[in-house]
Amino acid sequence: MPGARDLPHPETASLVLTDVLFALSDPSRLELVRRLTQGPLEVAACQPTGGDVPKSTLSHHLKTLREAGVIRNVPEGRQRYVSLRRQDLDGRFPGLLDAVLGAPSPPQSTPGR
Repeated sequence: MPGARDLPHPETASLVLTDVLFALSDPSRLELVRRLTQGPLEVAACQPTGGDVPKSTLSHHLKTLREAGVIRNVPEGRQRYVSLRRQDLDGRFPGLLDAVLGAPSPPQSTPGR
């Protein structure tokens, strides 16, 4: 029986391509996924580089990625660890992550341009 701190994650067979693509369409979420290719991160270490992101925004990004089936967010002691569901995504949509993660990052917009 799942504990009170467990969050729901979609089963691999129920992953929807449009949900996954939407989750990966945001530059901050995509950067987080790129970082997760190196291994799991504690939620506190999931802050995007290049500035402070409000906790509520980070929570929203993590929720969007989790609900789309891109990441797994699990409690471990007093922390939560986030990991990329690479095997699940590759099994359901072969080559998708390689194609998306291999694409260059979009340029960051510069004020006044």
